[in-house]
Amino acid sequence: GIVVYFKILCYTPVMPQNNAFSLISPELLKKLNAQNITIPTKVQETVIPQILAEENIVFQSETGTGKTLAYLLPLLTKLNYGISNDDEQKSVRILITAPTFELASQIKQTLSGIVEIKSALFIGGSPIKRQIEALKEKPVIVIGTPARLVELIHLKKLKIQNVFAAVFDEADRLVKKELIEETSTLKNILPKDAEIIACSATADSRTQKFFSETKTVIMPKEDVLTKQIEHWALYAETRDKIETLRKLLIAVNPAKALVFTSRADQVENISAKLNYKKIDCAALHAKSDNQARKTCIDRFKSGKCKLLITSDLAARGLDIPYITHIIQMDFPADSDFFIHRAGRTARAGKSGINIVIGDEYELRQYALEKKLGFTVYPKMLLNGKISAPPCKK
Repeated sequence: GIVVYFKILCYTPVMPQNNAFSLISPELLKKLNAQNITIPTKVQETVIPQILAEENIVFQSETGTGKTLAYLLPLLTKLNYGISNDDEQKSVRILITAPTFELASQIKQTLSGIVEIKSALFIGGSPIKRQIEALKEKPVIVIGTPARLVELIHLKKLKIQNVFAAVFDEADRLVKKELIEETSTLKNILPKDAEIIACSATADSRTQKFFSETKTVIMPKEDVLTKQIEHWALYAETRDKIETLRKLLIAVNPAKALVFTSRADQVENISAKLNYKKIDCAALHAKSDNQARKTCIDRFKSGKCKLLITSDLAARGLDIPYITHIIQMDFPADSDFFIHRAGRTARAGKSGINIVIGDEYELRQYALEKKLGFTVYPKMLLNGKISAPPCKK
């Protein structure tokens, strides 16, 4: 840790802009410029210097604000200037864990877009023998789900003694009851001097307690939910919701829409009924095998399919550009799920529309608008068009 920190202090790049990007390596800056990323977001401006200073932090920032680059850029800069011998060049130096296959894959894709360095993806549900073979290629960065990472470490195939930093992405999800045991095991077997970084759009009290030894950074709200997303409410009885969805899709003809349902078993039901009505859509749920999930997301990302039906857990952390509409087929019991759902649109400064299709009870629950401070516009479908309902006299 001392060698890495010393080398970073000695590295003083001469850059034209006076912001956090002036602290990262020139090679990374060139990659960002090629992608027209020239100004750091607020969370990047705040977090990059702290990670470079080797602070253990858990940071909260709204969806779509650039959290992945906020930790990747400083860690990669440290990696570039902190590898001091051949052994370190051939060992795992950065470990990143995420709750889902999709998010882990997305992080790796983001990483590959800004640096040419050996990295590997280790997720449950994929053949472990193939992953053990991948470790023979000596990746410097490993990304994966906590259970599989722990398994590989216990098998002594994944060696982490040279890890200088560990990232827990979507940390609030990682510390929920279904994942906390594996996440805790992973955190406890890391090298004692490894820098700990955790992030989420909703770093609740449970998350902060789990990472109690770290500094908590709560970014001020950027009001993405209120300023960049328009919120609609559409009434439908439960039995009529899929037909209402069909009519809504015809009426608004979204360029790219993500449809959420709390019930995983409803994902296939909704997609089957829409496909039967000649509306092309893909279905993504937690029980899909990894190859099917990758194919599904690739179709949606590329625009070959402009409608994706998914459950909350399967879509956690998805960062797919140019989603114009979010359609929620129910109102989630957990308000954090509402935030994560709505935040899949209006990414990186874009705008979007978030629509809840609910029955009378669910729309009453939609009074959450008072808590989050945005206005909900009631809508109705009439003659194939979406409009505001008539005002009551």
